[in-house]
Amino acid sequence: MRGLCAAAVTACACLLVAISPAAGTTPSSSIGSLQAKDANLATKSRAAVLELYSLDTRLTSANGQLAALQAATAKLQADRSELALQLRIARRDAHLSQQRLASRLRFIYEHGSTSSLDLVMGAKSLEDALTQVDEYDRVAASNATVLLEVTSSRKQLTRLSRDLTAREQSLAAALLAASQDVTQLLQLTAARTAYIGQLAGERSLNASKLALLTAAAQAADVRSQALAPAPSPAPSLVTAMISTPAASASPGTRTLTVVATGYDLQGRTSTGLPVGWGIAAVDPSVIPLGTHIMIPGYGEAIAADTGTSIVGSTIDVWFPSAAQAYAWGRRTVTIDVN
Repeated sequence: MRGLCAAAVTACACLLVAISPAAGTTPSSSIGSLQAKDANLATKSRAAVLELYSLDTRLTSANGQLAALQAATAKLQADRSELALQLRIARRDAHLSQQRLASRLRFIYEHGSTSSLDLVMGAKSLEDALTQVDEYDRVAASNATVLLEVTSSRKQLTRLSRDLTAREQSLAAALLAASQDVTQLLQLTAARTAYIGQLAGERSLNASKLALLTAAAQAADVRSQALAPAPSPAPSLVTAMISTPAASASPGTRTLTVVATGYDLQGRTSTGLPVGWGIAAVDPSVIPLGTHIMIPGYGEAIAADTGTSIVGSTIDVWFPSAAQAYAWGRRTVTIDVN
């Protein structure tokens, strides 16, 4: 019965040692996973921030272009207003010139054709005749020149109006495109800012988990150190047994490499002694019962128990709790046998 129990403890300890590093759920592996995740989040965050800087530069440029187009639109509107005023003035001048020309033509029609001879004959003096001839020619030439200038000005202003209309249409299209670019960049900037905030939240949560796991790992390490056996905490019973040489002990001291497993079963050993610190289960054909053993990391023990699963170079060492037995696990050690 004792051997079966020892075998069960041995199997449990082996299973614990086997699955702890491989299952991927230990604090160290979880910490490593969280650290890798944090590094990935940090890479994404840096890339998003760089993209945000690029978007901000593009947005600044687009806003500048939009402002320039808006200023050009305002100037074009001012030009349009100025051109409209000039067109009104040109139309009025043309209308007045046409009225003067019509009045002159009506006068000529009503009084017949007036020649230079008529003006000379009707003048009071030669000087007066020359003056009237010059005035007549000047007025006629002036009317024709004014009418030609007004007509030409109207044509030029009409062309300018068409040019302004084309420029207004082109500028309106450019203004619309620039406004759409600014709107799109603002949306992209807002989305990227939200994404950076999301990454920051994930990194914060990840950091909290990492801190908790690190604290848990440190606490586990402290507990493991607290559970580690003292250098020489052997109970008085075992001390008494060790101080009394056993009749079956082999003379002299020798070293032996064995596989040592921790166990915490309660009760009595196969030799009738109660279990306690310093009790070791051995194969009597290898280590005789009553032999004094010095085990590295455990201390002094006595071979006082056996088990069906303990065959050859294997031993079991007793611990007062399952946690200590699991912490010891199954390990290969070189012992001193006396």
